[in-house]
Amino acid sequence: MFILRDILNPLQNKFSSCKLGTHRSRWFVYALLSFIIPFTSSISSNILRCMHTFFGIDINKRIFYTFMASNKLPWDKLWVKLWDTIPDPLTDGRLLVALDDSINPKTGKKIFGCSHVFDHAAKSNQTKYPWAQNVVLLGLLKSIKGRWACLPLSYKFYLPLKAITAKFDNMKIAGKIPLFKTKLEQSANMLVELAHHFKGVNILCACDSWFGNNGLYKPTRRHIGSLFDLLSRLRSNTVLYSIV
Repeated sequence: MFILRDILNPLQNKFSSCKLGTHRSRWFVYALLSFIIPFTSSISSNILRCMHTFFGIDINKRIFYTFMASNKLPWDKLWVKLWDTIPDPLTDGRLLVALDDSINPKTGKKIFGCSHVFDHAAKSNQTKYPWAQNVVLLGLLKSIKGRWACLPLSYKFYLPLKAITAKFDNMKIAGKIPLFKTKLEQSANMLVELAHHFKGVNILCACDSWFGNNGLYKPTRRHIGSLFDLLSRLRSNTVLYSIV
């Protein structure tokens, strides 16, 4: 519990001090605690039920779902604070990170970032263009108790150019239409931010063949230099890193 206190209190301080910011900081912390409780699944409805039942948080259902889908949380500040709390992020003197994108299917039509996304892994009985959020995620690869884990370090919502050009309401951030960025540009930005935080540290990024090309390598190298390396096109039987 002392570890949670040392982590969660600084995260709360990254929210605005206004009334709404204070509420969001409180909901954010209790949502995280609800995720951690072992017999609670990560379904939003269960998180809300846990916050009501275990922590006595009185939050309206509509307000809760609006909060969970909000694009106004101060993630840039929260990620940096989380990077500071990682006790030993390096493996043999360098950061091992993984990069990939995923889709998060939704049903609500007004949910931020949703569009009809192509799902190359869709099964025969599934639609190839589900209504979903497309998320680009950067994670830290770390051996924890003899097993490799991927700990999220940063993420970006990929917003399609067609949807931004159409000025759909669910693409707006703080009421404004954002600038379009490709997934490779978003990935490069996240890696550069990470490199600026961990100054002078070598970064090795593992990714699939879609990300493993000069579209990511060249712009990232231009900002980071020789401290950045890219590892891609791995086979299923490839040993990324041996455990001694």
